[in-house]
Amino acid sequence: MKKVFYSKKVAPFVFILPFVLTVIIFWLLPVVKSVVMSFQDVHPGANTWVGFKNFRRLLGDRIFVIAVNNTVKFTIGMLLLLIPIPMMLACVVNSTIMKHTKIFRTIYFIPALTSVVVAGTIFRLILGESDTALMNRILIFFGHDPVKWLKKPGTGYFALLILACWRWIGVNMMYYIAGLQNISRDLYESAAIDGASGWKQFTKISVPLLKPTTTYVLTISINAGLAMFVESYMLYKGNNSPKNIGLTIVGYLYRQGIEKNAMGYASAVGILLMLIVLVINMIQLTLSGFFKKEDA
Repeated sequence: MKKVFYSKKVAPFVFILPFVLTVIIFWLLPVVKSVVMSFQDVHPGANTWVGFKNFRRLLGDRIFVIAVNNTVKFTIGMLLLLIPIPMMLACVVNSTIMKHTKIFRTIYFIPALTSVVVAGTIFRLILGESDTALMNRILIFFGHDPVKWLKKPGTGYFALLILACWRWIGVNMMYYIAGLQNISRDLYESAAIDGASGWKQFTKISVPLLKPTTTYVLTISINAGLAMFVESYMLYKGNNSPKNIGLTIVGYLYRQGIEKNAMGYASAVGILLMLIVLVINMIQLTLSGFFKKEDA
């Protein structure tokens, strides 16, 4: 047995076995089970095969369409904010003129370490509809009437974006800082000698050479946007926002599967979400040149 484990052919498989088992048990098997359940009506002790009934119902579900629309808008908003802002902040923090960079990195990264439950509760209090809520006190100070932030589509969308940006800007900034540290300083020094401004150096050196990092950040940001649930759940103190303005695809899955115990229908929602994520990521990676063969 000892010879088997010390074998150069067997040892690599022994090391990857925990990862393979984890993927099979906690990802592959649940996905297969969800696919099967999506074609069934699931009841305690008995499952009834219904074919494509759940998917046909899903495509005609008005609330599901609202959830998809909310999720897409939220994802687009995240991409517009969580790529350029962290990139520029990373360039500033990583620049030679910046002092105490470790302090700034820590400050920006702290929100990622904060529980989203705590953060959502605090943001809900800040954006409360009473006159004493922080945001309304600021509006009143400048002569504006109080706003019911979480009850209107526009301000509710703004609140979700602010919470997501507060939480993830520091994380994406750290990815970009890691990418910037792989870019030679000589390029910036040569550009400065040739008279290139800081903006020119950013657009002509940093942005192109950060393409691999941007591709990664774009991919995880798309996944995070499409999978958004906890932020909305905590901000609205539950899964029932006014007129479903904060409902997301995952929130709708939770509503059907957990709150209404319609596990077959919820599985159909989950499978459709998985396909949407897969298609979007494949398109994004293809457009970014991820699948192109490098020249020898």
